[in-house]
Amino acid sequence: MNALIPFLFAFFAAYLSTPLLKKIAIKFNVVDIPDHRKIHGNPVPLLGGLAVYIAVITGLLFDLTVLRLMSGILAGGTIILLIGLVDDVRGLSAPVKLAWQFIAVSIMIYLGVRISFLPNNLIGDTGEVVLTLIWVTGITNAVNYLDGIDGLAAGSAAVSALFFAIISYLTNQPHIGFIALILIAGCLGFLPHNFKKAKIFLGDAGSTFIGFMLAGIAVSGNWAEDNVVSLSIPVLILGVPIFDMTFTTIMRIREKKISTVVEWLNYGGKDHFHHRLIDLGLHPAGAVFFIYFVIIALGISAVIISNAKGTFEGIWAILQAAIIFGAIAVLMVIGGRRRSGWG
Repeated sequence: MNALIPFLFAFFAAYLSTPLLKKIAIKFNVVDIPDHRKIHGNPVPLLGGLAVYIAVITGLLFDLTVLRLMSGILAGGTIILLIGLVDDVRGLSAPVKLAWQFIAVSIMIYLGVRISFLPNNLIGDTGEVVLTLIWVTGITNAVNYLDGIDGLAAGSAAVSALFFAIISYLTNQPHIGFIALILIAGCLGFLPHNFKKAKIFLGDAGSTFIGFMLAGIAVSGNWAEDNVVSLSIPVLILGVPIFDMTFTTIMRIREKKISTVVEWLNYGGKDHFHHRLIDLGLHPAGAVFFIYFVIIALGISAVIISNAKGTFEGIWAILQAAIIFGAIAVLMVIGGRRRSGWG
């Protein structure tokens, strides 16, 4: 109940600011132009991510203690948002964006937010910093890559954040649960303007900001007493963007579409999870709900093992996720073959 009013304020902050941001985007020609990699047919205004950011700030102002505790995530997220805005307005090269993402994560780490499970020594500390850099930049970009169908990125993020909020409640971490709820409110407030025949897109600013926030929430939490189980929970909740990035990278290398890191950063194609579901015959909205259900299934597994007493439950949960994604990978390969005309 203490979070209800901030949740509502954050929701309406996003819902009411989105039409205004749409007008601003149109006025200054900040729009997404259709091309062969995209499924929309007409230019669509960007800047929707600003609505989510405004919502998050609005909600956090109701609890300055949480704002202080989460300042590292918010500081890094603000940098990510600003770099994304520059990219949406003027365009930036992939290496430049990646460099700024490393800077944003470094600031977050400097402010005390990082993975913490290795031994407390120089090697362990260095390993935790490196893993935090890889994890946060990876999730940030993975959520961005998932932003390819109306309602997918914002809706998926809301579902993932819901499971972080649930487990935060079960593990007595109210500050993390609070920021997760505020992120949900921002995504849900934006979603009516973005779902099915979107009137406005998140833009790179919005999708990377949301991805950074989810990655930061995952790093901040103490999800279980056992390290293996603790690590498996955020991996399960964010399993879809992790799988999408991993699978598309493997397939692009296998199909010789990319051969260097720069090519990987710059490559764009209609070969992501959602694209391949559409190739299988699903309507775009159907593909979105299919992905929602996969996230829910994995999230339920994460909730079940959040109070696990040993590594056994975590290992089984990861195995279950691997089987689910193995089946999905088969569907994705079939979808790719159908698109190329030899299935």
